[in-house]
Amino acid sequence: MLAHHITLRQLRVLLAVAEQEGFGRAGDSIGLSQPAVSQAIRSLEAELGVKLLDRTTREVVLTAAGQSLVAPLRRLLGELDGVLDEARGLGAAARGIVHVASAPTISGGLMPQVLAAALQRYPELQVRLADRSQQLAIEAVRDGSVDFAVIVGIEAPEPDLEQQVLFDEGFVVICPTSHALADRAQLALGDLAGWPLVLLDHSTGSRPLIDRAFARAGLVPQVALDVGHPATAFRMVQAGLGLSVLPALSLPLPDTQALRAVPLEAGFSRQVVLARRRQRSLSPAAQRLWALIAELSLPRPTP
Repeated sequence: MLAHHITLRQLRVLLAVAEQEGFGRAGDSIGLSQPAVSQAIRSLEAELGVKLLDRTTREVVLTAAGQSLVAPLRRLLGELDGVLDEARGLGAAARGIVHVASAPTISGGLMPQVLAAALQRYPELQVRLADRSQQLAIEAVRDGSVDFAVIVGIEAPEPDLEQQVLFDEGFVVICPTSHALADRAQLALGDLAGWPLVLLDHSTGSRPLIDRAFARAGLVPQVALDVGHPATAFRMVQAGLGLSVLPALSLPLPDTQALRAVPLEAGFSRQVVLARRRQRSLSPAAQRLWALIAELSLPRPTP
């Protein structure tokens, strides 16, 4: 029978010492002083009546008894942490906490309206918004660190994700107001041939769509810079480093005196979607926010 006075803290200390191979490093990893680590190990050995560690001036190694204990202990504590994480998630859901990820252009263009509406309609909801790149937002949905995400639609089949289309969104060309293309009512991709471009990088959901659109048109874009956020693209265009192709949700412009947004030809667009894990139920709070976003997401004409 396991001794009654063995604590979870002692077991976590033993695992930390085994993984860090030292008392000082173990203490740093779990927020304890070295004397507290030593005391926890001595108490655990006393309760078990067996030596778990061999200590020298140069190293700390597990005894045979320590090795036989640490292997199953690592698995059991991992399972316990998983159970506790799930319980915390249930507690958060009960308190009305909703974790949402969204791609940067969506965070700035759609989510302020959503959060303001949620605050007015559901004041009990606490929304935690993670502004992440497309790929990181998808990973957050998959690993359960967010309830759902608002992202660019994924064209390839994703068996573990369920998507609900919100709206189709057009693209615009950002150029200086003095540029030769600035006074055009609409532009085609062919109009950008030969001009240096500042494009969103491949961590975004828009860049693959832009690349494919150029390829379909038989064009090779002259990419001067790859950037991760529309705000950076605006600054680069202002500095005269190139034109940019951005989704319409990137608007409004930060400086309408210096920059102009010209709509790109109809037919070049992206889908904005809600994404969640397939066959996983949302909490009532998350479901309310999901429905609110769908309600607010009316079709948006290209500017």
